Amino acid sequence: MKNKLLNIPPIPAVLFAIISVQSGAAIAKGLFPAIGAAGTASLRIGISAIILFAVYKPNLFKITPKQWKVVIPYGLCLGAMNLIFYMSIERIPIGLAVTLEFIGPLLVAVFGSKRFIDYLWVLLAAAGIVLIAPWTNNGINVLGVLLALLAGAFWAFYIVLGGKVSKVMKDGEAVATGMLFASLLIVPFGIMGNGLSNITPTFLSLGVALALLSSAIPFTLEMKALGQLPARTFSILMSLEPAAASICALIFLQEYLALNEVVAVVFVVVASAGSTMTAKA
Repeated sequence: MKNKLLNIPPIPAVLFAIISVQSGAAIAKGLFPAIGAAGTASLRIGISAIILFAVYKPNLFKITPKQWKVVIPYGLCLGAMNLIFYMSIERIPIGLAVTLEFIGPLLVAVFGSKRFIDYLWVLLAAAGIVLIAPWTNNGINVLGVLLALLAGAFWAFYIVLGGKVSKVMKDGEAVATGMLFASLLIVPFGIMGNGLSNITPTFLSLGVALALLSSAIPFTLEMKALGQLPARTFSILMSLEPAAASICALIFLQEYLALNEVVAVVFVVVASAGSTMTAKA
């Protein structure tokens, strides 16, 4: 399967990766009523760790103290980001959660910039947040909004830590090892919430599908695309995540967005793509 994925051209590979991740999020939300957000996150991250360990076979005994100092926080940040995001989409539509979460990467992209155009992208994204703020829509869950923003903050840290990890470890080894520590963080929450006590063979098979769709397949596709596409092109394509999330949630979960929420998604997508196109090399 891995070889077939690597034969996909780079731009379709990124688009398939986006669809894969957001389809996985829709499957995950479908599991929440039975095993909860923490149980679903535990299932996904735990199985993903097993798959990635089997594929990349990292040798934990050869990891140096310098590498441990970055890969452990990287993995913990990865775990926290996923758990908090699942807790968010348990309360609000997936499209809105991804839109709010995207503020983290956007702020990383423009952080430290003193150019006027970059401030405009931030203001555009902020306008999108205002459009879906709780005071503009009585039906939106305030805690869900805050959790999505917190997941975005962890996403920002994840990007920064990922950059540091990539300088001292190979990609596959870093992600597999990081996923191990993400599991150590998340699985106890799944156990304490009794979500894992309800696991059946059906849920386990869905967990495997979830791990493949949300981690193994998109990671393979993205690594392939990153090797062939300019970083700017890759980032512009990834800016489509909020829109893809909204469409997948509509198809799989019949989650409809109000007009102001659709406009908010558009604002954040444009802000993210715009900040990438105008960013300095």
